[in-house]
Amino acid sequence: AEYMGSDVVRSFAHKAVSMLSEVPFGAEGILQEGLIETLVGKLEAEIDEIKLLILDSLHFCMKVDTECALQCGTMEVLSGLLHHCNADIRAGAARDIMDLSVSLDGKNQAHDVGCMRRLVDLLSDDQATVRSGAAAAIMSIVITTHGKYQAIENFATDHLLNVIDDKDSAVRLYAVKALTCLAEAPEGRKALLKELQKIEVLRNDSSLAVQSAVDVAIKVITWKP
Repeated sequence: AEYMGSDVVRSFAHKAVSMLSEVPFGAEGILQEGLIETLVGKLEAEIDEIKLLILDSLHFCMKVDTECALQCGTMEVLSGLLHHCNADIRAGAARDIMDLSVSLDGKNQAHDVGCMRRLVDLLSDDQATVRSGAAAAIMSIVITTHGKYQAIENFATDHLLNVIDDKDSAVRLYAVKALTCLAEAPEGRKALLKELQKIEVLRNDSSLAVQSAVDVAIKVITWKP
């Protein structure tokens, strides 16, 4: 009973931090107090309910600034959660990796800790939130040259093509945008030229955002030097 009580107290404390992080000045306060390293340190050991709260807190704080998170090994911890048995935790970890990969340093860290292989695996996850989070993170990482080639080496092109007709529009959108980045590499463009017809079908997608992304993708894929 004492242990359960301790769980409840910690859960309420993390819920308060998570709610505070949802507003910019609250996230700034968390950053200024140096709490990011503490949150990341607890991410691996805490119960699943609290893990989710911490992932949310980090998400909002990293929208304000990623430097603190980048300096305390957050990327490696998040990468380790990508194969967690809880789908919400997998989705939260993928989302936070995307947040952390906005900066060049974050993209480089994602490459260095080997996030790509696990993210590619998640494109076939049963949960749409996990698939969209993975596709979004891949989209962010493959902006860099070494990110592109790491993705190609891990067969991301084939897996992304498999989800461009996903029932979830967010999955389709992020997948098309990620493929557009991969098409900037000669190897990626060569592979995608063979699949152009499949991509062109999405010009009639129900989502205007997907339609727009497809137009850009086709221009990049069919570009000739």
